[in-house]
Amino acid sequence: MNPVDLATSLHRALEAGESGSALRRHFTADAVTVERPNLIKPHGARSPLEEMLANSKKGAGLLASQKYDVHSALTAGSTAILRLTWTGVLRDGRELVAHIAQFVDTRDGLISSIETYDCYEPF
Repeated sequence: MNPVDLATSLHRALEAGESGSALRRHFTADAVTVERPNLIKPHGARSPLEEMLANSKKGAGLLASQKYDVHSALTAGSTAILRLTWTGVLRDGRELVAHIAQFVDTRDGLISSIETYDCYEPF
């Protein structure tokens, strides 16, 4: 699978409601996520795989649904570069929208790191 397909495969799994250890199949054992500062995480964050999986479970508990709309995607070597909009609907019906630039590094057919720049619309 090419890097863009690997990234969008993860997005589709998240849209389908997968979280926690069910997502492990997408990642290398040493995978990390780097979130650049944003409205939800003003100091940003760096999460190794286990923390990433735990966070996905917490997020799934807050969301009724989520959708990733990819506007453009490029492959540079083993990296997918995506411009997308994420829409999350909270369990109480409120909607969150983020415009995202995402850099997904891959290795051996798996995601090894995700660096994301999330620009949230006002809540």
